[in-house]
Amino acid sequence: MPFCVGLTGGIGSGKSSAAKMFEELGAAVVDTDAIAHELTRPGAAAIGAIRNAFGADTIAPDGSLDRARMRQRVFRDPAAKAKLEAILHPLIREQSRACIAAAQQPYVIVVVPLLLETGAYRDLIQRVLVVDCGEEQQLARALRRSQLSAEEVRAIMAAQLPRAQRLAQADDVLGNDGSIDGLRQQVRKLHAKYLTLARRGGGPPLP
Repeated sequence: MPFCVGLTGGIGSGKSSAAKMFEELGAAVVDTDAIAHELTRPGAAAIGAIRNAFGADTIAPDGSLDRARMRQRVFRDPAAKAKLEAILHPLIREQSRACIAAAQQPYVIVVVPLLLETGAYRDLIQRVLVVDCGEEQQLARALRRSQLSAEEVRAIMAAQLPRAQRLAQADDVLGNDGSIDGLRQQVRKLHAKYLTLARRGGGPPLP
């Protein structure tokens, strides 16, 4: 398996922007959210199990997962959330592992929003990279880029690790309170660091 960096951060922190920058520099990117979307497209692997578990009303007319309806359902019902995760997470992990194994690039950025909360991918990665910004900026960004309400965004933030705990578990941090150019400069520095680590086979770790 290639050298892998787990990229994580709170909702609205800028994970997707950072991952795209790494990809532009030549890293492979495996995005677990993107894989989840693929698995819930019309006729995809998870649709039948979701229909059986939750009923036909959770499937949109085009045959894909009705995300808005399912979001409301799991937002209100922790048992439904657990049931959905039991369907999706093994499939996402299987696909992620296959993508990592197939990567030809020097190293892989594995984007996992709940990497530190679940620990589910820690056996696949050699380093944890946290994208960090202030909570008000998280909220503002999440509201701009999604159809979520402020209440839903705050509920997601509350379910994620507190910022201090997330940072305490990071090997590397990308501060994303500033400009996009500032973020890009940080990514370039980490890209050089990860190339060196990949050539060394992942160790010994750099400071």
